[in-house]
Amino acid sequence: MNFYFRNIGSYMLVVFLLPLFLSCSASPKNENNKPNVVIILADDMGYGDAGCYNPETKIATPNINRLADEGILFTDAHASGAWCVPSRYGLVTGKYPRAMSLNTRKSLIEPQQETIGSLMKRNGYRTAVVGKWHLGFDGADFDNPGSISEMPGGPVERGFDYFFGMHASLDIPPYFYIENNLAVQPPTGFIPDHSSSSATSAVSGAFFRAGAVSPDFKHDEVLDKFLEKADGFITDHTENYNDEPFLLYFPMTAPHTPWLPKKQFIGKSDAGEYGDFMMQVDDVVGKLIAQLERAGVLENTIIIFSSDNGPVWFPEDVTQYDHKSVGPLRGMKSDMWEGGSRMPFIVSYPAQFKKGKRSDHMIAFTDVLATLADIVDDHSFAEKKFDSHSFLPVLMNPGYKEPVRTDLVIEKKVYRKGNWKYIHGSGQGGIELRYAPYAGKIKKKEIPGELYNLRKDPSERNNLYDQYPEKVKEMENELQRVINGEI
Repeated sequence: MNFYFRNIGSYMLVVFLLPLFLSCSASPKNENNKPNVVIILADDMGYGDAGCYNPETKIATPNINRLADEGILFTDAHASGAWCVPSRYGLVTGKYPRAMSLNTRKSLIEPQQETIGSLMKRNGYRTAVVGKWHLGFDGADFDNPGSISEMPGGPVERGFDYFFGMHASLDIPPYFYIENNLAVQPPTGFIPDHSSSSATSAVSGAFFRAGAVSPDFKHDEVLDKFLEKADGFITDHTENYNDEPFLLYFPMTAPHTPWLPKKQFIGKSDAGEYGDFMMQVDDVVGKLIAQLERAGVLENTIIIFSSDNGPVWFPEDVTQYDHKSVGPLRGMKSDMWEGGSRMPFIVSYPAQFKKGKRSDHMIAFTDVLATLADIVDDHSFAEKKFDSHSFLPVLMNPGYKEPVRTDLVIEKKVYRKGNWKYIHGSGQGGIELRYAPYAGKIKKKEIPGELYNLRKDPSERNNLYDQYPEKVKEMENELQRVINGEI
């Protein structure tokens, strides 16, 4: 899984020339003129929610569309998993989850493991996470939440200078804020189950689980609190550290449940509570861009926008609102079909990268690490330690022809090679089986696997598993070799 010295000719030319391009960047603030980096990660947003991906969307997303107009929109970008934890692990570490435990009662990242934070910090960046971590902490007693104080093993011990956020999703108790490695206030109170009477399913609408809550925590104020803290980090940085660049990783808790749109967004979309909340997500993106602009650093900031996995959006929702949250894809969150893991992915840096372009290159969340390493010209770690391939050549030239990567693994079930996609077993995930309105009427299909040619069948309607046994065998063997760390 090498990433640095593929496609030697034009690739190395891009890497060599990048520092020269950056040295001519408009209105830089740091002495080395390195670009700032902001990574915005939505939570449970569909491939077809934003207008730049789906002209027929029922949701207005002018700020996400602006990023696409000013940057490069990828059509074949993939999370490392179809749910929160493996997806975020791949993005932060540059590695596939493989056979690791996904129990977030402990930190999933080893103490000395490379992360996007440690990489950039080593190269002179101030680094921060504001938002949902969901990669575990060590030692917090979640069975006795009122006693929670220290939260070791989190972002500030995994390469980031600053953290403000939550341990997990906004529907998973206990509910409290964490700053650096301490609980801001321990969750000593209690909040009951919450839901919407009009919700399609038990995990749709304004749903969150009963549990412990801190006195200062209100579900409908979380996005505003994150914006406040992100603004504080950016302002403090530009006022006190303007000779250094920064990395801000901003993983939101929305549009994941609970869908709690602010009053100004209620009824503004044509896709119900979800669409209204998605409009608020877009507004948060716009406000974060405005924060960068006010601080005078927008021109020298690379912005990456994506989502961790697909939406919770059932066929009944499609019928009711005539809105296809995953666009032309099949599936949803937790599914191994494309709707679960193919993500909107936009990179904007108007000062240097091409504007308003689309790229069909296959890329993955794990590739962010290698791309950032190329941007800061850091090739100090072993090539085979990561599952990361730099897509910097595509950013510099959307017409770049060589593939960024030739294969891809999603969780431990999907192997992609070129246009071929193999799923070990059924692609159907647990959310539909457990929570769909029709869940009691269906059973998971016990099948050995699925095989699709995505170039001919991007909606995965024609399973070719029985027609190409040799291809199935080849891809199953390669999937297992990747899982075992052999390739």
